[in-house]
Amino acid sequence: MQNENIFICDNIGVSGEHLTFAGQDTVALAKKYGTPLYLMDEDRIRAVCREYLTAVKAAFGDKGKVMYASKASSFKRIYEIMREEGMNIDVVSCGEIYTAYSAGYPLENAYFHSNNKTDEDVAFAIEKGVGYFVVDNEEELYAINTEAGRRGMVQPLLLRITPGIDPHTFEAVATGKVDSKFGSAIETGQADEMVKTALSLENIKLAGFHCHVGSQVFDADVFLRSADVMLEFIRDMRDKYGIVAEQLDLGGGFGVRYLASDPVLDLPAVIAEIGDAVKNKVAELGIAMPIIGFEPGRSIVADAGMTLYSVGTVKRIPEFINYISVDGGMTDNIRYALYGASYTLTLANKVCEDHNMLCSVVGRCCESGDIIQENVHMPDSVTRGDILACMTTGAYHYSMASNYNRIGRPPIVMLRDGTSYLAVRRETLENIISLDV
Repeated sequence: MQNENIFICDNIGVSGEHLTFAGQDTVALAKKYGTPLYLMDEDRIRAVCREYLTAVKAAFGDKGKVMYASKASSFKRIYEIMREEGMNIDVVSCGEIYTAYSAGYPLENAYFHSNNKTDEDVAFAIEKGVGYFVVDNEEELYAINTEAGRRGMVQPLLLRITPGIDPHTFEAVATGKVDSKFGSAIETGQADEMVKTALSLENIKLAGFHCHVGSQVFDADVFLRSADVMLEFIRDMRDKYGIVAEQLDLGGGFGVRYLASDPVLDLPAVIAEIGDAVKNKVAELGIAMPIIGFEPGRSIVADAGMTLYSVGTVKRIPEFINYISVDGGMTDNIRYALYGASYTLTLANKVCEDHNMLCSVVGRCCESGDIIQENVHMPDSVTRGDILACMTTGAYHYSMASNYNRIGRPPIVMLRDGTSYLAVRRETLENIISLDV
């Protein structure tokens, strides 16, 4: 069976007998930088940022905003790119804030999320000049008010609201239901109480509301349902408390292709449909048009990423199963172990051979659950030293990587205009013990 289903993004190709990514020979890149290796297509990242900015401007004019959800992939170079492309960002920890700050990103354009910000987190974010907090709970409201008051300032924020929407997505990434750990639910009256509390505190400014419902969304439906609920909530809060919401952040969750069978996201069409619906709803409710925000993360970087591995062992168990073991695993890609994520894989140096051997691709960790993908087809000629490529790994791979078994994390190599350069160095043994005392 020919592996014709590898072309899930237009930055994947074949030259001779080798797989190419962003127009570059992946086998040559593996030889130059070693494996495991994260590749990131900078041109693709920039193109998707521009597509978002153009689509949101077309739909909302100066009432639109795009924030890169940097938890998808956070390292200094990505924040430099976001700054250069005119993107806002969202951050979820002091580590992400400090990385963006160290990269020279203007933090007044940053939104600080998290359902449990410590007092130290709050103080650090305010000290570094983070533009907006996205607040989950009353404890955080009081902490921000205290810290802002201590500094003699007023801190703008959005309240994270749970609209009670089922996104029809993986349970592990569903975040908009009433019983989610995130946000305050409208249905229970807790969102109303949060608004009342926020308005009573003198050192914060309630600038608007935020919601985020799910992930891997390929059409407008979940955003339309969320917008309906949230805009009605904005109307109700205006009528009850006199607050005019300046911003409504509808979150992210736009989907990307991991398999050839996954749908293709028509981003401009989806954003345009949301724009029309929001404007109609605003007119129907008689409220002021807020700035509408979106927080794409995965859809900006996922298919800009590819991971290369070297094959170590090939274990054939007649009439049972075949295993291909690689020099990475759950330390650089834990998503299959967490929630059975699907991937497209091939042998980069034998991409044109028939892929007729059914197997599981597994990692080097001392865990039976260290699996990258089960039930995939590879060439029967697979052997030690072959280069195995895993597609669509730009999101939630480096950012979720670990040192389990004291294995070092791979480097990140950026691909740009036919050239390559190192953005994150390979972790060394000395790096691994550097915090030990």
